[in-house]
Amino acid sequence: MAASRGTAPIRGTQFLVEHMGAILKRPLLVAIEVGWRWLAGIPILLVAWNQAQQMLTAYPVASSGVSSIDAQNPWIAVVQLATVWTYYAPHVADVLRWFLPAAAALWIVVSGLGRNLLLMRMEPGLRFRPGAMIALQAAWVCLLALTFWGWFRSIQWAAATHITASGEPDLVGYATWAIFLSLGFFTVWALMSWVLSIAPLLVLLERCSVLSSLGRSFRLGKAFTGKLAEINLVMGIVKIALIVLAIVFSAAPLPFSDQLGAGSLHFVWAGSAVFYLVATDYFHVVRLKAFLEFWRIFRGAAS
Repeated sequence: MAASRGTAPIRGTQFLVEHMGAILKRPLLVAIEVGWRWLAGIPILLVAWNQAQQMLTAYPVASSGVSSIDAQNPWIAVVQLATVWTYYAPHVADVLRWFLPAAAALWIVVSGLGRNLLLMRMEPGLRFRPGAMIALQAAWVCLLALTFWGWFRSIQWAAATHITASGEPDLVGYATWAIFLSLGFFTVWALMSWVLSIAPLLVLLERCSVLSSLGRSFRLGKAFTGKLAEINLVMGIVKIALIVLAIVFSAAPLPFSDQLGAGSLHFVWAGSAVFYLVATDYFHVVRLKAFLEFWRIFRGAAS
């Protein structure tokens, strides 16, 4: 199949539906992806929830000024919300100083092991190389953190230049910049993060070192890298579509809230969240499948 595809130009998403069908026929692959993500994610969320409860107990919401927010006037409310954020920001920062490194370390280790097991199941014959996979996952997390930091600082700049206590806030200008910057950083991440997404496959498929896999990721050739960037960008768009779909599912019962009751709405919201998480995990596996197939087309014969 790989040989026949290699005889004619192909698009990055040309066989995406085929890959989706192949993964649906192998639910264990999705189960492995869901398993390692939830194994790391659930403890992280529980600790975050516990810390949030402790913070709200020590610094009650009533003392933050939330009750005085003018919900009828968004221009005033946005400045009042900034005051609430200023109240909690130092306490949140104190927690994040130890929470983020601990959560990142747990995620790196579990994701490295889980992704290695997933690829071994997807492609029989691959070796178990936890050290290399954990190192590459650490590099991926660092790149994600750097991207998020750049986005956050940019949003801070937009807020500081458009929302001030001394004058009327420019909400339209702020929203414009927030949307533009968010989409910009999202696009940059989607177009560039494939380098650290393909490196784990190279480590296992080509049996090279971590540094060698990173070097090879930049020397895959224009045709191969174009397909990887296209798939990555499409998967990012799919994730946005899943977020919108989950929001629609969670909001659909709101007109019937009086008949359904608050308890039923909580089940709907929980179901929407689980749907989104499982669906995104499924498409992560689909992306790996697409990367693997393109590796077979462009580099498999030479390995």
